[in-house]
Amino acid sequence: MKKLLIILAFFTTLLFANDAQTIIKKLEKNLRGTDVYSKIEMLIKTKRHSRSMLIESWGKGKKKNFTKILSPSRDHGITFLNLDKQMWQYIPKIERIVKIPPSMMLQSWMGTDFTNDDMVKQSSLVDDYKATVIGKKGSIVTIKLIPRRNVAVVWGKIISKIDTKYYTQVEDIFYDDDGKKVRKMSYSKVKKFGTHYVTTKMLIIPFDKSKKGNKTTIKILDAKFDQGIDNTYFSKQALKRYSR
Repeated sequence: MKKLLIILAFFTTLLFANDAQTIIKKLEKNLRGTDVYSKIEMLIKTKRHSRSMLIESWGKGKKKNFTKILSPSRDHGITFLNLDKQMWQYIPKIERIVKIPPSMMLQSWMGTDFTNDDMVKQSSLVDDYKATVIGKKGSIVTIKLIPRRNVAVVWGKIISKIDTKYYTQVEDIFYDDDGKKVRKMSYSKVKKFGTHYVTTKMLIIPFDKSKKGNKTTIKILDAKFDQGIDNTYFSKQALKRYSR
């Protein structure tokens, strides 16, 4: 009897793991498509000030992403390129391209609660994390994501709630390598763009006591999927070319 229970537990764990991987694959497919263009408003609030940014982003697959800042005027034309897990930034004021090392992927992006990794979508949940279902409530599935061996990622663990009705995120809690909570991302206002469902509002709250009161709100103003984005966006030459 004991042996039977062990076997059943093993197959239940395996089934949950397979379910989790399938859900994550569908989530990434919904978020990325073949390619995706988006226009984003970002609102940043800290103890000292509040400000906003307007951003455009072009992505193709898991390894190509180009981002351009439209406003405020002092940051207009700053561009970022992620290509095959390498990241560069172009700064128009000094006409310089800077390579951002992997050690800085967890650093704040432009003073927000986003990281460099978030903005360039460097990590793939399917490829870089092992997923396990740890809870279900209606269409909402809670999944634990643990980094795979020998994969360089910025998070020690992610607990993600996903709505399997649309394969959109509901909530993510991010942990560091020591198991300490770093931040929470909440998602709302699902809207359909073509055949893809997108949460058009995201709220990021850091857990660090020194950042109490800080929050970053992201609003998706527009999104276009599977339009056939030109590959000229995904080269180092694009950093200057599309900065104007």
